[in-house]
Amino acid sequence: MLLDRYVLGPAGGNSGRGRAHIAFTDRHGGYSEDPYDFNLARHVGDQETAVAQNRALLAQALGATPESFVFLRQVHGARVALADDALLASDELTSSLREADAVVAARSDVRLTILTADCAPVLLADPAAGVIGAAHAGRPGMLAGVVPATVAAMRDLGAERIEAVIGPTVCPRCYEVPAAMREEAAGIEPVCASVTWEGTPAIDVAGGVAEQLTRHGVPLRWSRHCTVEDAALFSHRREGTTGRQAAVIWLEH
Repeated sequence: MLLDRYVLGPAGGNSGRGRAHIAFTDRHGGYSEDPYDFNLARHVGDQETAVAQNRALLAQALGATPESFVFLRQVHGARVALADDALLASDELTSSLREADAVVAARSDVRLTILTADCAPVLLADPAAGVIGAAHAGRPGMLAGVVPATVAAMRDLGAERIEAVIGPTVCPRCYEVPAAMREEAAGIEPVCASVTWEGTPAIDVAGGVAEQLTRHGVPLRWSRHCTVEDAALFSHRREGTTGRQAAVIWLEH
C-alpha cells in the first residue's frame, strides 16, 4: 500500500509543527479486481465502490479522513489550482476548478494528491511558511512548465524555502519516443534528451523536472523507482489498462 514516506522540515523534537509529510503508494492491497488492485483513480474504468474503499483504506493508513484528500482532474497542462473552500466544495470529475495539473495550499486540513502511472509526481513544501504544493508532470506538463508554475504559486502564498521530492516515474531507459519528439523536447528542456537501454531516442521526464527545480532554487530528493521496471507500481506504458498510484503531501497541525 505505502511505498515510501518522507518528512520535510526540521528534524528531531516532539512537535510536528513546521513539518510536511509525504507518502507514495504502490499497487499492493486494495479492494479492486485485477488489473486495478489498490487503484485510487476514478477515471480509469475501475468500479466506483472499489475506488472509494481504496481511498478510505489510504486515509486510514495516513490517519486522515477521505474528505481531506484533494484530487484533481489532470489534463497534462500547466494550470495550478488553489485548494481554497471553493475548490474543496467542487466535484472532482466535473468542476472546471479541478481541471489542473498542480495544486497549492496554505492550510493544514488538506492532503494534496497527485495520481500517476508513469508521469512524475512532484511534491513541494515550505513547512515553516505553512505552504505545500503537488504537481503532475508528464512529458507535456514538464515541457509546459507545470513545476515552475507550482513553485511560483507557492511563493505567491508566502513560501520562501521550498523543498521538493520527485516520486516514482518512468525512467528514460524505458521511455522510448520518436526521434522528432525527443528533438522537440530537447529544444525546450535540453537535459531531458536521453536514450533507452537499446540506445533509441528517449525522454527523461524526472531529469527535466529536477533541472527545473534546481534552476528555481529548490533543493530536491528523488525516488529512483521506475514505474515500468518496478512491478509493485502501476505503469500505463507497461500495461495499458491499469490503475493509478498516489503521491500525497500534507502539513502537520
